[in-house]
Amino acid sequence: MIRKSSNEWALILGASSGFGAATARELARHGYNILGVHLDRQATMPAVHALIREIEALDRKAIFYNENAADERKRHKILDEFTEQYHREGQAEVKVLMHSLAFGTLRPLVGRNDSEMIKKTQLEMTLDVMANSMVYWTQDLVRRELLAHGGRIFAMTSDGANLNLPFYGAISAAKAALESYIRQLAIELGPRGITCNALLAGVTETPALSKIPGARNMLYAAKAKNPFNRATVPEDVARAIIALLQPGTEFINGNTIGVDGGESKISYVGQKTPYQYADLTLLNESSWDPTDVS
Repeated sequence: MIRKSSNEWALILGASSGFGAATARELARHGYNILGVHLDRQATMPAVHALIREIEALDRKAIFYNENAADERKRHKILDEFTEQYHREGQAEVKVLMHSLAFGTLRPLVGRNDSEMIKKTQLEMTLDVMANSMVYWTQDLVRRELLAHGGRIFAMTSDGANLNLPFYGAISAAKAALESYIRQLAIELGPRGITCNALLAGVTETPALSKIPGARNMLYAAKAKNPFNRATVPEDVARAIIALLQPGTEFINGNTIGVDGGESKISYVGQKTPYQYADLTLLNESSWDPTDVS
């Protein structure tokens, strides 16, 4: 493990659970201080306090704000306080920005009746929280000269950006926009030495997943088709981020990178093994010779 200098920070939006919490732990183990933004009710705050204690036990700073990350005034307040307390005279720089906000409306775009249809405010809120907010946080980090040369921006996306799921229309649009923003920011921030990538995790058991109708079936299918015979876990994403922080990775930029064991590349029709629905006689009748490269 490479210890970082004491002034290097990771800003994690959605830091209290799932991908954000796992990444906070892993980054702290690798020497980063953590500035975390999350939105939790009283019932889930004990887990947040436990996470802070874990980070501090690693001799890293943990500054957490229980605020709405999509609120412009809260964003300015958090960054102003951080700048005043830690950035004065260059005492702090943000080397990692992770966008892992999962808060949106799960409703049909056009339901069976008017009451089921998604409302304008719900659609706009979903896009603002799960996509637009990444742009605004990036802008404000650049304005304050907090985002360091060699910095990395990561945004959590999903297969839902390209696939249809029941009630997922607004979130699907937000994920598609998020991937588009990553591509554009990669162009604009590249000259500053900052890379931007979206991470496409497989189906992962997180508090956010539990809100999606049919979540248990999604997990079952993910495990059944994944080449590793398991679902993705948040720690898979955390370890991928550590890998992408290593020197020499700056040309990995503007991509949507799968962190799912190959799950998203497998067409699944209910088979329990690759051979279940295969016509094995075709294997015997095949005239293909693997040694013939003519």
